[in-house]
Amino acid sequence: MVRTVEAVRAERAELPAPVGLVPTMGALHEGHLSLLRRARGECRSLIASLFVNPAQFGPGEDFASYPRDEERDARLFAETGVDLLFAPGIEEIYPPGHATTVTVGGAEERPEGLSRPGHFTGVATVVTALLSIVAPDRAYLGEKDAQQLAVVSRLVRDLALPVEVVACPTVRDPDGLALSSRNVYLSREERRQALSLSAGLRAAAAAFAAGVRDAGELRRIVSGCVSSQPLAVLDYVSLADGEMREEIEGEVQGEAVLSVAARVGGTRLIDNVRLRP
Repeated sequence: MVRTVEAVRAERAELPAPVGLVPTMGALHEGHLSLLRRARGECRSLIASLFVNPAQFGPGEDFASYPRDEERDARLFAETGVDLLFAPGIEEIYPPGHATTVTVGGAEERPEGLSRPGHFTGVATVVTALLSIVAPDRAYLGEKDAQQLAVVSRLVRDLALPVEVVACPTVRDPDGLALSSRNVYLSREERRQALSLSAGLRAAAAAFAAGVRDAGELRRIVSGCVSSQPLAVLDYVSLADGEMREEIEGEVQGEAVLSVAARVGGTRLIDNVRLRP
């Protein structure tokens, strides 16, 4: 494990290519481990980062209480074959006087960005820093955070960064709940009602497969399922084009991303499904 930019750059220079990077905020679960295993299988060298990024948490969000267990995480990183773990402190990424941010146009106007002002600027800024520091050949991200994946993919394209973004499927528990570090906050009853997110997405995907193409109807299927649960407070249901640039109104004619966010008890959860004609 290394803590400084200088140390990670020195050790990265000795690693054989291709080098894969899996950026994380720790609190590892099977979703993270699936990213690490895929990267380990496709790259000669594997770097992981462990950094709870304060810039992507808004006022009143759970930065202070976000689950942290560095010792456990370090053990899991080692067990999955990570060659180099970069675990910087906040001032290593945001040193005194830090004044530069990175904004991907339109991200803050999309539903997740509207719900979490400044979140994607924080994501884009830290990802740009990590890619600059580590200089990986490939970066592995999960499809569960659909808009985050879209933001990072556009960032890499627009800035012509020499890295391939590899999208990896969402990992779910057997009952369908998408894995998230925040799932530990859920009580037993909250967790049961949280299944309404994935259930609503599955129902809408089934309707789409059966020929339903009206965007409003597909959104209503999801919102109706989530809103039927008394502990679930719906934030949004989004149906956007495949790159998540614009909401779709009327008929869905191509690939689309159907996503949902809701607060179940005190825990905010997100999920999505990709619809392909």
